[in-house]
Amino acid sequence: MPATLMNERDLEFMLYELFDSEGLTSRERYQDHDRQTFNEVINTAKVIAEKHFLPIRQKLDTHQPTFDGKKVHIIPELKTAIDAVNHSGIGSATADYELGGMQLPPIIASAASSFLTVAGGVGMGYNMLTTANANLLQAHGSDELINTWVKPMREGRFMGTMAMTEPGSGSSLGDLITKAVKADDGTYRISGNKIYISGGDHDLSDNIVHLVLARIQGAPKGVKGISLFVVPKFLLNDDGSIGADNEVALAGLFHKMGGRAQTSTALSFGEKNGSVGYLVGEEHCGLKYMFHMMNEARIMVGTSGAVLAVAGYQYSVDYAKNRPQGRLPSCKDPQSPMVNIIEHADVKRMLLAQKAYAEGAMALVLYGTQLSDDEHTAATEEQRQYAHTLLDFLTPIIKTWPSEYGPKANSLAIQVMGGHGYINEHPVEMFYRDNRLNPIHEGTTGIQSLDLLTRKVPMNKMQGYHATLKEMRKTLDEAKQYNGLQQTTEQLSEALTTLSTTTEAVLSAMATKNIDLALSNSVKYLELFGHVIIAWLWLKQSIVATKALAEQPHQDDVYFYQGKLQAAQYFYRFELPEINLWSQLLIHTDSTSFDMQPEWF
Repeated sequence: MPATLMNERDLEFMLYELFDSEGLTSRERYQDHDRQTFNEVINTAKVIAEKHFLPIRQKLDTHQPTFDGKKVHIIPELKTAIDAVNHSGIGSATADYELGGMQLPPIIASAASSFLTVAGGVGMGYNMLTTANANLLQAHGSDELINTWVKPMREGRFMGTMAMTEPGSGSSLGDLITKAVKADDGTYRISGNKIYISGGDHDLSDNIVHLVLARIQGAPKGVKGISLFVVPKFLLNDDGSIGADNEVALAGLFHKMGGRAQTSTALSFGEKNGSVGYLVGEEHCGLKYMFHMMNEARIMVGTSGAVLAVAGYQYSVDYAKNRPQGRLPSCKDPQSPMVNIIEHADVKRMLLAQKAYAEGAMALVLYGTQLSDDEHTAATEEQRQYAHTLLDFLTPIIKTWPSEYGPKANSLAIQVMGGHGYINEHPVEMFYRDNRLNPIHEGTTGIQSLDLLTRKVPMNKMQGYHATLKEMRKTLDEAKQYNGLQQTTEQLSEALTTLSTTTEAVLSAMATKNIDLALSNSVKYLELFGHVIIAWLWLKQSIVATKALAEQPHQDDVYFYQGKLQAAQYFYRFELPEINLWSQLLIHTDSTSFDMQPEWF
């Protein structure tokens, strides 16, 4: 096992060299903190991860939750571990002081959580969904809802979920049929069925606060008729104590390929008299409110993809440095000592690919996390609005690129380790299984690509698109100062031209051709855009590394920064050129997939 769960040197690089997280302490919200407190929180998370989660990681994977027809059974060690997180305050690290939080920057909280994610699989998913649930209610709920439900969630006494998907509609939320009927007391009675509800039932907290999308009786069809409700597992007594059952019944558990620590449930609401639901905000605005949680969850999914990729990469590097096997092709002496497999060129290739994917993805998700902070705490309204524009545009890419390339990195980790990677005595196969859900979670890759092309690119006269290109061009201008980055700078400049030409062609096709045909290759557009974004972030990392090397650092840091430059070179030479093929398919509106007929399969 590697010495640490995460590459702490790289995390330090990301936080303090690439993103200047220390500079956040100048903001009023974070003025009580400094770099030392940031590091203390991260170290606390590491200690909890190593003490409480790591010893049970394999058990969480092999002992899935069970349902005996009455209640869910989860190994008791998970509650001990989650209680440790809540008692430390990390479970509500970003929340306001008055709600029991630590008022930490999200980027620091994300770094701390990365240790817990690696050590506990998706065991931390219960906390993360609870935080996102509480954040939605704090943004859109009444004072009564906040006082009743948010405070207990921040304290860890209650946990939260999002309940959207239904058996008959899947990702097509406009077709959901869960019903809400208004009662005389102003509450609603909810009835219907939801599936794939992560954390939908368990015994890890006193109560579970479900955020449920439903259609009020008489509401219009489609997404404009959807409202959002708080539907707790248990009602509360007047003094806030746990009261009567609220007709939220567990209909069954789904047994997953990975991510087994977190229950995935089928829930039935209100089979008798209807579950009591409390309206969030206004009627028929539910999907708008739920996007607050969904977008936050999408960054969480991307972060999971990145963190698990980093963990698999680090583990396979450690293995490759210590596993003797074979000799280099240039060695003709069978009596010579075997070399560690990290000396073999193809192993280096696979490790470089992992590094390029994992650390590129990590830079992307931390950038997105920082934007989510900037839109609330940046110094001026203009800066806050600009951050919102960037984040809103980039969210499909932040969710999708790490969740697609994270499993690719984990697959390479298995390959590096050979047969040892394929057995469960080592965790890389588990990392892959856990990561494989992320391209599906919170909107599949196809859904995200349609969102990017049909909404995010043309929205507000392409404001988000142009803001993103502006940020990349700023980095290109900075990189031109460094002779060693000239080739990389030219490549990214050419990639931006390719992206612009492709975007124009696709938007033209959407306006003039069969829209289904024009969108049939939308995933390739998202992948192309994602590659350009990752290339940009690798150039930003290269600038930092180039500056640092010019200052003649300690030898270990020399190796570290040289590794950054080599990984950037790998991405630019082996990965970025693929966008040229994708661009041609998109520019010419390739119809291969569109023309395929169901009968031909």
